[in-house]
Amino acid sequence: MSNIQNTLILIKPDGLKKSLTGNILTKLSETKLIIVASRVVQVTPELGTQHYVALKDKPFFPELLDYIQGKMYGEEYRRVMAMVYRGDNAIKKVRDISGATNPEEADPTSIRGAYGRITTKGVFENVIHASSSTEDSEREIKLWFQPSEIVGQLYPTKKVVIDKREELIWA
Repeated sequence: MSNIQNTLILIKPDGLKKSLTGNILTKLSETKLIIVASRVVQVTPELGTQHYVALKDKPFFPELLDYIQGKMYGEEYRRVMAMVYRGDNAIKKVRDISGATNPEEADPTSIRGAYGRITTKGVFENVIHASSSTEDSEREIKLWFQPSEIVGQLYPTKKVVIDKREELIWA
């Protein structure tokens, strides 16, 4: 029985700075999932805060926000690569291949185990984000992508007129 799911994947600024995009995509290809959306995004404080809303009360939140915005890597690395993968058990497959959030606890053959580190401030530079549940996945995908940027229809949409132009938005 198949369990078709969608999952958001972010290659974080440290992954881009270390030129790991190709390595990460190669590793993700082992999941046999399909990419239905991809874009490079400069993360605003608002987007970062919305993405990490569940962690906003944690003491490390300011450093986490700086990290996802790439503030410590220089202007050319103030971005992430956002992707949506789709397929059978996508969330589990991607999380398994990504490894534990803490790079020191991640399997050395996983993406985070191979390429992640913990900074002296205690921030996990774990090069990749992967949605943790179907609820998080839907919230995150809708945060990072518009319906028109995704191949296929993942969630219900509706047509609206914005400033006299027609556009698809999330229903």
